[in-house]
Formats: sequence, C-alpha cells, structure tokens
Amino acid sequence: MPSKSSARLAALTVAAVCSAASAVALTSPAHADSVRIHDVQGTTRISPYAGQKVADVPGIVTGTRTYGSSRGFWMQDPTPDDDPATSEGVFVFTSSTPKVAVGDSVTVSGTVSEYVPGGTSSGNQSVTEITKPTVATVSTGNAVPAPTVIDAGSVPDEYTPAGDSAANGSINGLPLEPSTYALDYYESLEGMNVQVADARVVTATDPYSELWVTVKPHENRTRRGGALYGSYDSQNTGRLQIQTLGPTSGFPVANVGDTLTGTTTGPLDYNQYGGYTLAASELGTLKSGGLQRETTRKQARGELAVATYNVENLDPSDTTFAAHAAAIVNNLQSPDIVSLEEIQDNDGATDDGVVDASATVNKLIDAIVAAGGPKYDWRSIDPVNDQDGGEPGGNIRQVFLFNPERVSFTDRAGGDSTTAVGVTKVHGKAQLTASPGRVEPANDAWKSSRKPLAGEFVFRGRTVFVIANHLNSKGGDQGLTSQYQPPTRSSETQRHAQATLVNAFVKSILDVQKNADVIALGDMNDFDFSGTAQILEGDGELWSAIKSLPKSERYTYDYQGNQQVLDQILVSPSIRRGCDLDYDSVHINSEFHDQISDHDPQVLRFRP
Repeated sequence: MPSKSSARLAALTVAAVCSAASAVALTSPAHADSVRIHDVQGTTRISPYAGQKVADVPGIVTGTRTYGSSRGFWMQDPTPDDDPATSEGVFVFTSSTPKVAVGDSVTVSGTVSEYVPGGTSSGNQSVTEITKPTVATVSTGNAVPAPTVIDAGSVPDEYTPAGDSAANGSINGLPLEPSTYALDYYESLEGMNVQVADARVVTATDPYSELWVTVKPHENRTRRGGALYGSYDSQNTGRLQIQTLGPTSGFPVANVGDTLTGTTTGPLDYNQYGGYTLAASELGTLKSGGLQRETTRKQARGELAVATYNVENLDPSDTTFAAHAAAIVNNLQSPDIVSLEEIQDNDGATDDGVVDASATVNKLIDAIVAAGGPKYDWRSIDPVNDQDGGEPGGNIRQVFLFNPERVSFTDRAGGDSTTAVGVTKVHGKAQLTASPGRVEPANDAWKSSRKPLAGEFVFRGRTVFVIANHLNSKGGDQGLTSQYQPPTRSSETQRHAQATLVNAFVKSILDVQKNADVIALGDMNDFDFSGTAQILEGDGELWSAIKSLPKSERYTYDYQGNQQVLDQILVSPSIRRGCDLDYDSVHINSEFHDQISDHDPQVLRFRP
C-alpha cells in the first residue's frame, strides 16, 4: 500500500487549496426561505442547494473542530423532519478556530458547498458543508440533540447500491435508501450526532490517533477479533473509523480485539482516509482483549521452511533491526529461506545514485545472530537506480536470506538488473540460466515496480525454485466508500500483467520438469480471491497455500477495519500434492498498534 505518512503530509499541505478546488460545481434551484438543515442535505448525496447561498439556517452546535485545515463546527436541527433519508446535521467550515461552543443555538448564513476530501480525482464522496459563514448565536447552554445509535440492528447488511451507469458509475445522484444500504445509511447521518456502544476494535490505533471498530460483533469475525475481507462483496458494513475532537494524548492505544466499552459519541464525518468517521467528543473506555503475538512451530529436520516478510522500507538508519531479528528468530523459528521485501539501499531514501544494499542486509543478519538465530547468507540483485518504485531514492528490492547449515544456494553467473533469467533442461531437469536472476526485467509490466527475483536452492539433495515478488501496489485505487460503485481498481491493470509474467515463468519451469518444486511468494499486493491471484494460479501451475487455512485465519494485513490477504506463498502441484504442506500466517504486526511492519510474515513448511 502507499505510505500513509507521506500521503498525510501532502494532504495537510494542500488541504486549504483542495477545500476550494474540490468543491462540486452544480446548478442549484433558486433560494428558498426558511431553509432547514434537512433541506440543505436533501435526499441524495449532493445538496439541492449546492453552490447557492442560504440564510439563517438554524441548529444546535454538537461539536467543534479546532485543529488542522478543516476547522469549523457541526450543528444539528433539534426539530427533525420525518424523512429518514435527510440528515439533520451539517458541517460549517469556518477555516479558522470557530467561536461557538457545543450547546449554542445558532443561525448560519453562507454558501452550500460539496467538499470532496482528497480532491475530485480521488473518487471520494463529498461532504455537504456551509462555507464562508456568518454565524449568529441565539442562545447558549442548550441540550445537544440526542445521538442516533449506530448498532448491528440499524446498519443494513447490503453495503452499497450499484452506481448510475449514466453518471459513470457514481452513486451521488441516487436517492438514498438508508434501510437498504449501509453507505446510504451512513450518508443519511452525515454531520449528525451519533453514538456507538461497546464496540470491538478491528484495526489497531495508528500513529495518527485513529482506530476502527465494528458495530456488528459477528460480521465475518476472525479468530483473533478482526473482521475478514473475504470477497469484493464482503465489505463489512459494520466498520466505522474513530477519531477524536479532543487532545490526541488521551486517545485509546488499542489492538485488534480490544473493546471501546461504554459509549463513544460525536458527529459523523467523512474524510479522505477511510470515509465515514465518528469524530468523538466522548470516547469509550478501552478494555484489552489480551491479544498476543503468534509464534509458529519449528520446522522438523526433514521439512523445508520458506517464509516471506515485508519489512517496510528497511534501511540502516532504522531502529527496528533488533525487533525484526527477534521476530524472525523467535516468532518465525528461523526459517530456512526468507524472502524479504522492501529492503532499501545503504542510505535509504537519500536519492544519490546508491543502489547497493549490503549494509542493510548485513545489519539485519548480524541482528539475527545477536538474537540467537543462524548466520544467514543472502542473495539479491541491485535494481537500476530509481526504476523499481517505492520510496524515492530507497531502491527497494527483494532479498533471499538462507541458512547455509540447512540449505544451499546454486550460484549461476549471468544474472543482473536488466537480463532476463531463462529456463533450460539439463540431464532431464529444469535449471535456471542464471541464479539469482530477474524475471523479464525489461518488460513494461515492471515499469516503476519491483522485478521478481528467482533462485535455485537445494535442500537434502532436492532442487527448489523460489521466485520472490513484490507486485504493483494498490496506490491510486478508489476506496470502498467511493462515490463510484463498484470502485475502480486501476492498479490491477499493471498487477495483472505482472502476474501473467510470473505464471508464464513458472510454467516454463514445469514445461521442462513437470514435478519441479516451485514457490512464488512475496507481497502480491492483492487478495487471495482477486483476479491477480487467479492469474498467478493459472491452470494449476500454482496454488495459493494460504487457502489451506480456515477462512478466519486468512489474512496478512489490516486496512480500514478489513483484515485481508496481501502476502502469499504459491506452490507448484508437486508441493501441493505432497500431503505434507503446512502453512502459517504468523500474526505479529498487522493487528497491533506497535507494529514494526504493516504486514504479517507467512511461513510454508513441506518435505521436498
């Protein structure tokens, strides 16, 4: 996934500009007298008054946002209409610290705007706002309208209507059906005071003081307390992001499976980083679920243990080497082969032409030894400078670690950053033309993306071909709460092309040696049910071994309340049919607030 911190920094820098630039320009009806908030909100996602001035709209202040670039306040009409599709709350964008207080009865005059968090190109829904406001305080100390309770009974099980084909798939102009669709239900409460109670955490607190809860305790629950994203039609309707309107110093530091007990109350907002968000003026009390990091079992003497682990932009300046080493030695039980993704060059994100990563890798190897693990050897191929995507200047790449006391690497000269590795037949067996080598590195499918690293290993006299991958990220895809339904997954195009090449390379090995042991593994940046996975698997050349696990354990990543598969280990038929395959998704990162990577490592054990 794209770096959230870099995205946040950019968003904060341009937010003030986007506030104006991303407003939806619409033709509006003539101004009407005695406009109420529900009139402003209307029965679709777009206000019938968008672009028009309104005068003396009454409401009670329910919350104030006094920080960031989107300062203002929410107000709610204490005398609602009888239409469940029309929200009774609205955000008033003041740009500076608002001068009103919760409980003030106010009237607001200003221009109705549809603000799109992240800009219109993001595909996000818009937030109906009153901008350039003139605010008059009528009285103070009024009771705030009682919060609408969001719970398992109120949120529909169906997530979203299909978009209007006449509007490029947008749902913006469709009449809201809050009793039928979850996204319509949340939209019908936009800006209103809402409440959740005793809500289970399904994504841990992040560095920006955000977490995700579910109001549906039984919806696709995973074994450890999260919510599984098991198909494109299982978006998990009960998910809701929680932020705070108060100081972040008191924000709960939660892991998956913890609970916000009592009530969490505040206006329902919509933002760039996940859509519908409860901006809490009152936070529940955190109750720990006692989640512990997992430890896999040690491989037996005759078992080969192969792992994949995305170490998230690791470079020598990082402070996580000891923690990564401890995870590899203790939680993963020192696998025989470890495919590492996101190993950066020796000076990290400094963009100065350095591509060598020996300092990064050797620092990790030394830390593993210090943690009581084996002295791993390693193989990799340096990328061409700034050609493999990732953090600019970082030159991320895949690296093979292997324990030479358990497995040997077959070195065969000829592999470099631009030469394609091939397959030949020698004495009736498949053999790589170079080891290590890169798969089709000049193909356009790998533009600004990591090229697969292929190598030959020998374990107890048996050759095992391993292909380390880090496919194109999901950056640029529309979110699940997009105005376009279904959302456009634009990143799939390149990822599908990459998967096609990986499958073809595996097929070229199996065409030479039908019973070859082949493993394609890494951060595939796509789900086990995705088109990418289907292309990788092909006509049976590969099989994603995470599917050997119960569904409630099939996840490697936790994003916006959805536990999902991004990291995979795919195996050839000879391994799958061996009846001794043992797979483990080792949950040590994705569910925890103090993660050292956002990915969980995966381990495969089998007898070649």
